[in-house]
Amino acid sequence: MAQYDKKKTQDSNSKGQVNFSPAVPGRVDEVVGRTGTRGEAIQVRCKILDGRDKNKTIRRNVKGPVQIGDILMLRETEIEARPLNKVGRGGK
Repeated sequence: MAQYDKKKTQDSNSKGQVNFSPAVPGRVDEVVGRTGTRGEAIQVRCKILDGRDKNKTIRRNVKGPVQIGDILMLRETEIEARPLNKVGRGGK
C-alpha cells in the first residue's frame, strides 16, 4: 500500500504543469493563397524575427484566420512549404 501512495503523490505534483517547446516568432509579410484539398490552409510568406534564422523569409502553410502583420510562433524554421502552383483543373 505504501508503494501506491508514493506513486500517487508523485503524479499529483506533476499534474497541471505545461511544458512548451521553444518557438520562434515570424511576422506574416504576404498571403500567397489557399492550399489543401479543400482550401483549408493558407500559404503565407513570413519573416523570422528571432533565433538562428533571423531575417530569413520562408513560406509556410497556416491553418486558421491569418492576415498581413500577424505574428506566428514557429516551432521550426528549416522546413519550407512547397510553392503553390496557380493551375486550375486540367493541369495545363
